[in-house]
Amino acid sequence: MCGERVWIFDLDNTLHNATPHIFPHINRSMTAYLQRHLGLDEAGADALRMDYWRRYGATLTGLMRHHGTDPHHFLWHTHQFPNLPNMVLREARLRHVLKRLPGRKIVFSNGPQRYARAVLELMRVADLFDDVLGIEQSDFRPKPELAGFRAVLRKHRLNPVRCVMVEDSLENLQTAKRLGMKTVWVNAGQRMPAAVDVKIKDVLVLPKNLARLR
Repeated sequence: MCGERVWIFDLDNTLHNATPHIFPHINRSMTAYLQRHLGLDEAGADALRMDYWRRYGATLTGLMRHHGTDPHHFLWHTHQFPNLPNMVLREARLRHVLKRLPGRKIVFSNGPQRYARAVLELMRVADLFDDVLGIEQSDFRPKPELAGFRAVLRKHRLNPVRCVMVEDSLENLQTAKRLGMKTVWVNAGQRMPAAVDVKIKDVLVLPKNLARLR
C-alpha cells in the first residue's frame, strides 16, 4: 500500500439517502421473505426481522444462525429492485467530492455486491472505486463484526492505520476504531462519541475536513 490512504465507505445513508425509497422496499421484502419461509404472520415476521437486525447488525445473520437460511437465496429474493433508477436519490456533486479525496476508495456494504454496484452506477461514481464489497465478500459476517472487517482488510492487504472509515452507523465505526482506523461519522446530531474522529452532517462536506484527519 506504500503509505497511501484508503477510504472505506459505507453505501446506504452514507453515499446516498436510502431512507425514503430503498430501505422501506428492502424491509418489506425481508418481512415477506420471513413470512413465506418461516410461516409467520406479517407482524411476527416484521418483529423478528428487526430483532435480528438489532442483535447482529443484519437480519441475514440471525436467519443463518437460527434457521439455516441460505444467504444467497435470501439476498437474491430480498434485493430485487425493478424500479431502482427511480429509487436512488442521486447527488450530482458527489462525483466531484470523491475525486477531491486523495487515495484509494472502497465501498464496504452489508448489502449484496450486485445491489451496491447497481446503486453506484446509477449515481455515476462506480468508476471512482477500486472495489465494491458486499456482505458476500466479508464472508457473510456483517458490520459491525470484527471478522467482516478483517476479511476486507485481508482481501486488499490493508493496514488499518492507513484507512478512513466513513459511515452513518456508530456501531460500525466503533469496530473500525478498535482496528486502528480513522473514523468519519455521517450524522447530523450534536453528540461526539469517543470512537469518532470527525463528524459531518453530509458526505459532500468531507473534503473540507481533510485537515482534521491528519
